[in-house]
Amino acid sequence: MDALSNELILWKRKWYDKPVVERSPEILEALSNCNQTFFSNISFLLKVLATLPVTTATPEKTFSTLKRIKKYLRNATGEDRLTGLALLSVHRNIVVDPEEVINRFSNEKQRNIEFVI
Repeated sequence: MDALSNELILWKRKWYDKPVVERSPEILEALSNCNQTFFSNISFLLKVLATLPVTTATPEKTFSTLKRIKKYLRNATGEDRLTGLALLSVHRNIVVDPEEVINRFSNEKQRNIEFVI
């Protein structure tokens, strides 16, 4: 246990000596920057940490998003609009080309288009 404690002290010092912009919260990047000979225990722990499955953060985020939207809207909109807003919020990292949306909308005879992700 003393070896691990000493490695942790040196590991902490190694990362605090780096400028903040060079520090990464990514486990795989920390593992690639870890000298396996010098930090054998920390290297092993980082490998274990990198292989752990992700928890239920994504579904919980989805439910909290829906709760936040419902609270904001207070049932003032229809179910279709609520579903659309929820999808927009949950999938906000998807890049949408505005030109493509405008072209698709302008080419339709009917002005109501269902956009499906």
